[in-house]
Amino acid sequence: MTLYHDIASKIRDHIDAGVYPHGSRLPGVRRLSQQFGVSVSTLVQAQRQLENSNVIEARPRSGYYVSLRQWSQPDTPAPSQPELKPTPVTGQELVLQLAQATNQPGFVQFGAAVPDECFMPMRAFQRSLGKTVRQYGRRAANYAFPPGLPELQQQIARRMYLCGSHVNAERILITNGCQEALSLALQTVAQSGDIIAIESPTFYGLLQVIESLGMKALEIPTDPQTGISLPALELALEQWPVKACVLIPNFSNPLGSLMPDAHKQQLVKLAQRHHLMLIEDDIYGDLGFSPERPRTLHSFDVDGNQVIYCSSFSKTIAQGLRIGWMVLPERYFQRAEYLKYVANLAAPTLPQLALADFLAHGSYERHLRQVKTRYAQQVSLFTQAISQHFPAGTKVTQPKGGFVLWVELAENVDTLQLMQQALQQKVSIAPGQIFSATQKYRNCIRLSCAQPWTVGVEQALVILGRLVACSINAGK
Repeated sequence: MTLYHDIASKIRDHIDAGVYPHGSRLPGVRRLSQQFGVSVSTLVQAQRQLENSNVIEARPRSGYYVSLRQWSQPDTPAPSQPELKPTPVTGQELVLQLAQATNQPGFVQFGAAVPDECFMPMRAFQRSLGKTVRQYGRRAANYAFPPGLPELQQQIARRMYLCGSHVNAERILITNGCQEALSLALQTVAQSGDIIAIESPTFYGLLQVIESLGMKALEIPTDPQTGISLPALELALEQWPVKACVLIPNFSNPLGSLMPDAHKQQLVKLAQRHHLMLIEDDIYGDLGFSPERPRTLHSFDVDGNQVIYCSSFSKTIAQGLRIGWMVLPERYFQRAEYLKYVANLAAPTLPQLALADFLAHGSYERHLRQVKTRYAQQVSLFTQAISQHFPAGTKVTQPKGGFVLWVELAENVDTLQLMQQALQQKVSIAPGQIFSATQKYRNCIRLSCAQPWTVGVEQALVILGRLVACSINAGK
């Protein structure tokens, strides 16, 4: 056996042992040559042999990756069918337990949709942060009263133009994350007791806001691929005095659905006919797997009267920044601005200045090009692992952006019990019922794929699959 054949065999053994998980990047040529004590040319020959055998694959400007195993794509969950009836929101106390598990050392975090820091541009952002402290020391220590810092408003307006929304920078209200933007939007257009239409399932943070404001949620059937059902929404509008509709058209949480442009246009027209305010949460809009950024719902609101746009940088730069923004029709802007001031005076000044610098110099665009590819790989790896380690019949969504998966298990699986069992194994998951005002989807879970792929992560999915299998057998 030649030397490079021997090295190729050793690398293959490392892959089989899980040292280099499927889908992960191999160390660089020089590092591997030093590790095996051979020349670079010998190592390159070994890699070529592995590539010819489809064990590894080359990716332009990125190096070699361990090839994915052959697997079958699981079936996609069917569109949801919630009852078209307004209801108060309850049962959201579980979310605090989920959030607390996120900070537990030694846990594998699939529950909260909080990206691991390796998916965030922390080093590049630290440069902007340091530059801001040096240049704006005194200004950074002062309040940036609503609507926010002009520099950041201008950079956000420029970015929104790229996705089809022409926005006056002065009409951008800076908030403490997208959660506050959603809360301000609802407080601006509705009051306690009003009915709010939502996707089903939907982001549990929105349910918490609706609950805290004393409003009622009206769950609308939603397709895992195309989003909220427009016929069902129109039927609901004819039956109930719906005040607003809150939705995530681009890569929704938890389904990952992407509303087609034709549907977005139809939705805006539907809202105009029924005098319905649309509140768009676009927090995942920058994380599509394809090069083209999907248009916002706001971009189809030509007159600027029907859509309140909300977003933040929590999923793309750093969740701890707590900097979001919203764009409102002119008639609502002053009210939202005042509510923001009453709530907490202002969004933090230092992060606003640093973000303006980060956006102005192209660092954000460079980061997005890299991280979108990584998230696409992560979603594929998680889906593959679920297809291999979960019981037959498990259904999984096929998102085209973002980093979450919605997993539908057998009907007799109680995912609240599954969550408790998984926590005992130091694995966190999000049970389906927290994504519903009526606590539906008890046999579903949401998994965050924004964790670096390791042997430990794959083993955690193996553990989950075994727990699911045990739950199915126990329920027979």
